[in-house]
Amino acid sequence: MTKFRFLSDTSKEQNFDFIALLETCRTTFTDTELNNLCGGKQFLWSWVNPKGHSGGILPGINPSVIDIGYISQGDYHIKFRMRNKSDDFQWNLIAVYGAAQAEHKQSFLTELVQCCQNESLPPVVGGDFNIIRGPNDKNNDRYDDRWPSLFNAVINSLDLKELELNGQNYTWANSLPEPTFERLDRVLVSTDWELKFPRATVQALSREISSDHMPLLLSFDLSPGSSQPLFKFELGWLTRDDFREVVIDSWQQSCSGISPLEIWQIKIRWLRQFLRGWAKNKSGHYKKEKKERISKLDVLDEKIKNSSTTTVGD
Repeated sequence: MTKFRFLSDTSKEQNFDFIALLETCRTTFTDTELNNLCGGKQFLWSWVNPKGHSGGILPGINPSVIDIGYISQGDYHIKFRMRNKSDDFQWNLIAVYGAAQAEHKQSFLTELVQCCQNESLPPVVGGDFNIIRGPNDKNNDRYDDRWPSLFNAVINSLDLKELELNGQNYTWANSLPEPTFERLDRVLVSTDWELKFPRATVQALSREISSDHMPLLLSFDLSPGSSQPLFKFELGWLTRDDFREVVIDSWQQSCSGISPLEIWQIKIRWLRQFLRGWAKNKSGHYKKEKKERISKLDVLDEKIKNSSTTTVGD
């Protein structure tokens, strides 16, 4: 009951348009329970039953803002094909719960590839993958590279990238006296989806319920005209005195990418965001300077005009 109350309150506070609950460990849900989870919005729900005493996936979508094309399921995922009613943008939302047992991780990764490959619509893949991506995703040195290496290879092969997590380094902890912390939960997106929603963020919410995982909040704007225009590089920037220095300063910021390609993707995204703000600031500065110079020219023109009139009169 405490978890349901927390989810209901958070849903009302954050005004969710979709929810994905993982490791539900349940095979049935009442209409009252589902309505409480989404704050009474009448979501469309689908779920995958747990295997034994673990697992279970329960995602729900707000049909008042998103049309559902079809829903497909596997052992480790549920996929919604969706269309934003605000702008007709179509994409796939895929909620995953990866196998916790080592003997099933190969099956999970195979299903993830089959779910995402040959898809015409840009995907968002989020959930508990139960695999870390590198030693930085763990707070101790007990690290086996087998599954992280294969997981990263799958992410790269599907042309996905991970949205940066704000607020925490880890999303899971066990209950031992000296706990292990790991980052098992994440959100992966395609480049096309990120270009549509470049301001999308992922934030770890506080763990106010009895769970070993921190909830993740994916935020982006579905309202009409909310997507940011494509980034355009202006050749005129190269002529500005401080351009080289601002690019170097932005590029030299450290980031926690796993592979060289991911590090480059993160840095280029930071640079795009920085240059947008820098260009807007510079544009405002030059407009102000231009206005001041035009004003001075008007004053000079007026003086010349008055001088000419006085000479003719004499």
